[in-house]
Amino acid sequence: MRRYHPLRELVLCRFREFAREPEVVFWVFGFPLLLAIGLGIAFRNQPQEKIFVGVIEDPAAATTVERLQANPAIHVEIVSPEAASKALRMGRLSLVLALGHSVEYRYDPTRPDSLLARSQVDAALQKAAGRQDPIAVSEKQVTEPGARYIDFLIPGLLGMNLMGGGMWGIGFVIVDMRSKKLLKRIIATPMRKSDFMLAMFTSRMAFMLVEVVILLIFGWLAFGMIIRGSWASIVAVAFVGCMSFAGIGLLVSSRAQKIETVSGLMNLVMLPMYVLSGVFFSAERFPQTVQPLIQALPLTALNNALRAVILEGSYLSSQAGALAIMATWGIVGYLLAIRWFRWN
Repeated sequence: MRRYHPLRELVLCRFREFAREPEVVFWVFGFPLLLAIGLGIAFRNQPQEKIFVGVIEDPAAATTVERLQANPAIHVEIVSPEAASKALRMGRLSLVLALGHSVEYRYDPTRPDSLLARSQVDAALQKAAGRQDPIAVSEKQVTEPGARYIDFLIPGLLGMNLMGGGMWGIGFVIVDMRSKKLLKRIIATPMRKSDFMLAMFTSRMAFMLVEVVILLIFGWLAFGMIIRGSWASIVAVAFVGCMSFAGIGLLVSSRAQKIETVSGLMNLVMLPMYVLSGVFFSAERFPQTVQPLIQALPLTALNNALRAVILEGSYLSSQAGALAIMATWGIVGYLLAIRWFRWN
């Protein structure tokens, strides 16, 4: 007679549930790949983008256009005052020039493209007027693998995916089972509570390993991403990060009775980290006054550690601080969840 072990059967049950829900498979494995493809194409290596500039109709407009066309990056045209205002407002033009006794620059200082256009156009006009730069300069464009935006992005997507998987893959599932009264049926079986908790963690760890391998290999094949760190170190960092968010997900779902409640709680926890923790741009861009709070977030620690190991080849020991932050969040979340967890 076959002997059933509760932990093994619960883990297999989680795998079957996952495989039977195509939308879950897509959000866990497919969505990060589509996001990486879209952003990778958007920020791929390409020639310098054109700067679109308008010169308002004036007797001196043709001379100004001729001077600006000496810079191949500047696309300039002569426009009427009404068309210039509309084009600037709609974003078709980054900068408008009004000529007179002096050159008036019209632009939105909150738009990065407008600031770049203002700088480039002013430099072109001043040089055409005879300005001589007192300091000789040169430039070197850095576009090799490891220094591109896509190289920065993929570890951030991996961290974001590990957070989402830990939160939704545990928190949402538990509340869904509670709302359907499945937890009451499970607890009535010859199973320890620890078996149930351990099965949730074990299945999450298995999915984590697949997520890491798929996303990094995709980045390597599709974008030539260089993985400088060891796979053992990468998996170790991902493991600690996954455990951290699994503990938080368990805490968030420990008493929630409805899907709507746990969804709101998880979004409350995750949305600030989506913005602050350096998924799409460096967390260092935020003011120094809030940096202690940002650096203490588990996703910030995970993203920093992943980028250090993947892009710089850092040793696991050098990321002890980040690992400690993630472990603390996970352990505290797990202990509080065990204390407050309700089966019904």
